[in-house]
Amino acid sequence: MMFIDFTAILFFTFALEIFLQRSWISVMHSLKIEQVTKLYGPSWHEKTKMGTPTMGGIVFIPVLLLAIPLIIMMDGDFSLSGAARIVSYPVLAAAVGFVDDWLKYSRRSSDGFKSLQKLALQVAVTLPWALWVSEPPFVIFPGFEVSRLFYVALVTFVGVGLQNAVNVTDGLDGLAAGCALISFMFALSFIDGGPTMMLIIAAACGICLGFLWHNANPASVFMGDVGAHFLAGLLLSVCLNSGVLIFVIPLGFFFGVEILSVTIQIIAIRCFHRKVFKMSPIHHHFEMSGWKETQIVTRFWVMHIIGICLLMSLLFYFALRNF
Repeated sequence: MMFIDFTAILFFTFALEIFLQRSWISVMHSLKIEQVTKLYGPSWHEKTKMGTPTMGGIVFIPVLLLAIPLIIMMDGDFSLSGAARIVSYPVLAAAVGFVDDWLKYSRRSSDGFKSLQKLALQVAVTLPWALWVSEPPFVIFPGFEVSRLFYVALVTFVGVGLQNAVNVTDGLDGLAAGCALISFMFALSFIDGGPTMMLIIAAACGICLGFLWHNANPASVFMGDVGAHFLAGLLLSVCLNSGVLIFVIPLGFFFGVEILSVTIQIIAIRCFHRKVFKMSPIHHHFEMSGWKETQIVTRFWVMHIIGICLLMSLLFYFALRNF
């Protein structure tokens, strides 16, 4: 029975995402809500990415919200208060991303918030949610319990970091959405959050699949900061509300690789006056090295799968050693 419910939610969100996204693409074309090439990106993106509608991630929000009543109908133990605990964070995170996208659109620039402004807003939406949702025991790893203050601070740090990590990953057609889909599919195997969480993950998978329909190379739409923030928020919410915060690390493997490449590049330039990568994030390095966009995306998906498997194996190995 649960498989039927899972398939129903998956198909519903998939179909709704395709339909609403198609309509939203038309609206964005009419309003000229289109990609502005980033000054630090590869020069040829001006030809291949310019003019493509962005802010496609706005559609993620109504699709998930419309799926909630169906999930409540299917799972009698699921309530509106439970839904709020799960859905509120991705929606709030998406709101920050939307304002950033809107600033870029209104200015016709690739620059939205200043770094510190964006960081402050990300903390402002993450910290209260972390305080609300975090419940004892505050266990990070089997046998390793921490104080509530430390736990909330850690959730806030992870939430802000994940938002930025998914955001920098969203630089090639299908890369971020594909990695997010892989993460949510693995979450099905490893997260035991009961029927409710399984159906929420089904909705997440349907959203990613439906978006990939339009975001496949050559992309008809980009998710924008609003979409990247939403997916990051939903992934963290699924893990935290299931009591397995630590799973964010393996499930966010390649997002971590992307943000780490940016960090390494910044440190190398500022401290040593040299570059480690031809361009960061790392997907641009491989673009500059001559790899085709579709090759990079597909190979990074593969690396994401391998990375999740390896990190999950390490987690389970050390967890078993502690028992």
